[in-house]
Amino acid sequence: MTTTESQEGQITKTERGKIKQMKEIKKIGVLTSGGDSPGMNACIRAVVRTGIHNGLEVMGIQEGYNGLIHNKLIPLKSTSVSNIIQRGGTILKTARSMEFIEKEGRQKAFENIKKNNLDGLVVIGGNGTFTGANIFIKEFDFPIMGTPGTIDNDLYGTDRTIGYDTAVNTVMQAIDKIRDTADSHNRLFFIEVMGRDAGFIALRSGIATGAEDILVPETVTYIDELIEILEAGFIKNKKSGIVIVAEGDDAGGAFEIARKVKEKYCQYDTRVSILGHIQRGGSPTANDRIVASHLGYEAVLALLNGRQGEMVGLINNKTAYTPFEKAIKHHKNINTDLLKMARILS
Repeated sequence: MTTTESQEGQITKTERGKIKQMKEIKKIGVLTSGGDSPGMNACIRAVVRTGIHNGLEVMGIQEGYNGLIHNKLIPLKSTSVSNIIQRGGTILKTARSMEFIEKEGRQKAFENIKKNNLDGLVVIGGNGTFTGANIFIKEFDFPIMGTPGTIDNDLYGTDRTIGYDTAVNTVMQAIDKIRDTADSHNRLFFIEVMGRDAGFIALRSGIATGAEDILVPETVTYIDELIEILEAGFIKNKKSGIVIVAEGDDAGGAFEIARKVKEKYCQYDTRVSILGHIQRGGSPTANDRIVASHLGYEAVLALLNGRQGEMVGLINNKTAYTPFEKAIKHHKNINTDLLKMARILS
């Protein structure tokens, strides 16, 4: 056996597939799906310019998976993504596609992929986006890589998701303003933030604003215990208070928790504020722009290197690849020690 034959024999089938795939990828698509998050535009920009740098054509798919089904594809040049890194939302628009849940919808999407000669996709989104991508890959064996675009920071396989840092800062700024009013009127405010299944936004914003308590889905909320915490503060001559409530807390939303507290301790002058979708908007922070740029860049390189069916994330500031199934099914835990710390510091 010659040296050349020996080296050739060491190339695995997987590696041959990767090499073959690298030669085949000439045109890719990018879409944003599910809830918007600040930094999605920075990620789109990174995908487009990384693709063009590597000799690829890049198509923007409008309105998420709906755009694939209804053939809403547009060519993206380097200039197409100029002056968008600082913008919130997504220039490609987004949607939650009910049609893509059905096999017929996915078949239409695949037909449009073939019609437009796409060789790979980068999808930016969260659980629903990756669930759809995972099913699509199993049905059509089509290369897709994902980047985590969600303010909730609840995806397994990355320390930070695109939009999370901006959302926390938006909440912090809002709470700082509300505290001025709370202090002026000696009031107790219950502020509800997003987080149906995860309390990351509540936890970080609560620490940053010195909230009296932070209520999250990951822990059980006891109203009596909450009142004890509040009473201890008022004994120390606190005249006002802030309680952060993640919308998915087991004791109910902010209105329900405020009602329960008022029933047991009517002395409190309570108010409720629901921050709502303000948390999703706004210009992304420097951190979100950098994270989104990094992940978009790595997603394109991953496709070129033969990867598929994975979410590109950052763990300890290093690029990490997590299969869609794992990113979707595994639960990402909050640091409960930070909850203890927040109570001590409040």
